[in-house]
Amino acid sequence: MEASSLTNPIDPRKPSITTLSVKQLKQQPSPLRKMVAVSSIAAGIQFGWALQLSLLTPYVQTLGVPHVWASFIWLCGPISGLVVQPIVGYSSDRCQSPFGRRRPFILAGAIAVAVSIFLIGYASDIGHMAGDDITKRTRPRAVAIFVTGFWILDVANNMLQGPCRAFLGDLAAGDSRKTRTANAFFSFFMAVGNVLGYAAGSYNDLHKIFPFTETVACNIFCANLKSCFFFSIILLLGLCIIVLSCVDDPQFTPTRKELKEDEARKTQSSCFSGECCAAFKGLEKPMWMLMLVTAINWIAWFPYVLFDTDWMGREVYGGDVGQKAYDAGVQAGSLGLMLNSVVLAVVSLGVEPLGRLVGGTKWLWAIVNVILAVCMAMTVLITKIAERQRANNPALIGNPSMDVKIGSLAFFCVLGIPLAVTYSVPFALASIYSSSSGAGQGLSLGLLNIAIVIPQMIVAAISGPWDALFGGGNLPAFVLGAVAAAISAILAVVLLPNTKKEDEANISNLKMASFH
Repeated sequence: MEASSLTNPIDPRKPSITTLSVKQLKQQPSPLRKMVAVSSIAAGIQFGWALQLSLLTPYVQTLGVPHVWASFIWLCGPISGLVVQPIVGYSSDRCQSPFGRRRPFILAGAIAVAVSIFLIGYASDIGHMAGDDITKRTRPRAVAIFVTGFWILDVANNMLQGPCRAFLGDLAAGDSRKTRTANAFFSFFMAVGNVLGYAAGSYNDLHKIFPFTETVACNIFCANLKSCFFFSIILLLGLCIIVLSCVDDPQFTPTRKELKEDEARKTQSSCFSGECCAAFKGLEKPMWMLMLVTAINWIAWFPYVLFDTDWMGREVYGGDVGQKAYDAGVQAGSLGLMLNSVVLAVVSLGVEPLGRLVGGTKWLWAIVNVILAVCMAMTVLITKIAERQRANNPALIGNPSMDVKIGSLAFFCVLGIPLAVTYSVPFALASIYSSSSGAGQGLSLGLLNIAIVIPQMIVAAISGPWDALFGGGNLPAFVLGAVAAAISAILAVVLLPNTKKEDEANISNLKMASFH
């Protein structure tokens, strides 16, 4: 869906130019090292995101939010993604700042992440100072601070991810192979950030490095969360400073044709809404099919995203919020997520050859969705075995048998394979398809994000009541995920276009829906 007005960075071998027209920017793709540098920001983003996934659902329950309502807090991510990414993408496509098109949004997003992390980490302390009674189970002021920080964090993450991926599209300069390679590196660094985040989350003595984090209102679990977020801020800001200093992002100057088009859109309700309508109208059938498969795919993934470590604490380790057994399960879940990320990192670098090996992208996507469906269904078997063993031997509460531990950790490891495809292929294809629509690189990725966040909103809204309807716990949501994964596997085969062997990597072929 990339517009013909896509700008590309300056060739570093040529004299420095600060203001370029669109035609002047149509040069050769940038060196791979610049794409790797921009992709590395994903490690900083994902470090904080990994902490969200592994620790924040358990943490918010320690503040008194019931399990059945915990999923509603996660609605902020999909809602912010639905609104923020298209707006940020549209704005960055047309930003005429001397600092560049993408870099202002990356800088603003990094600062917002730092602010949000402070609010989340210190929610208990701020709530206590504001009047919360820490002897009571529910601390409403701390919950309010936490939710505020959580929403800001999700908005900030969307401000970062959209422009970063669009920046990679700019650097690739329309080269489909470079586009896929850049997105594979982005996925790789996401995995690196995951490994770091989950490793930090699974280490329960991290607060000793920052002894001031443990307070009257903030116990050891809370103090560890604060310490993890401190490292997250340091990593993200460091990577952003390197990229903002070393990677060119030329000032964008629109052509007369583009100025006329923008003026014409102003006669509609707004430039942004007009651009969105134009982008949707300009979508070809392959892109609609990609968005449909992606949407069903994320219905399958989001129960796992919401409740992975909570499942370990409750169903596998047999604990409840605030109990040592539950905390042990959450830490084991963080270890599982770290192993998941190691597999994700390795597989991310081999997605393209794997696609060729199995006969094309549609078959690769179908196969990994079958793997996802099987894994989600296996949570039922692992849970039932753990429950039966605890019934026969109560000593296993908080310390399940070795076969249960191995089975649950294997569940996390195997899911790294389909996750690698989910994190790279849809975004690479969206960047390539953008060449045949009326939207820019940033807005195109924002539109794809709509296919991701709407299913997340649905799952976040219904998963708590859905679980309660079947007696509580996390298994009903996981079973729903297994069914959605199976459906997405079938749709990938039936709806996605057939692939062809790529003799030349050019967009004119790819926009007809031959992708690899």
